[in-house]
Amino acid sequence: QVQLAESGGGLVQAGGSLRLSCAASERIFSINNMGWYRQAPGKQRELVATIPGVGITNYGDSVKGRFTISRDNVKNTLYLQMNSLQPEDTAVYYCHIQGRGNLRAFDSWGQGTQVIVSS
Repeated sequence: QVQLAESGGGLVQAGGSLRLSCAASERIFSINNMGWYRQAPGKQRELVATIPGVGITNYGDSVKGRFTISRDNVKNTLYLQMNSLQPEDTAVYYCHIQGRGNLRAFDSWGQGTQVIVSS
């Protein structure tokens, strides 16, 4: 199974920015879908943004215009640029990739990275 390693979380003041990264452990030969999700304490996991192998990106209503999802196919890495962060963005952020690696199809989640936005 392809492993995903997230990085870039941390503590930031409201109005600040962070960039999350999600690196796959092996080359991804084809992508079905890639995305970021988040889960705040006491709440269900929610969609932040997705970027399919082919097609347009999709964003959750609460992050539209502030967050940008992108990927680097050479580095097999998914990114989430988060601008104008607000306290309500505080959550654990998870990356998710469905695709095909060296040997087989996979559906993997990252371990999560904490984002805390102070007011």
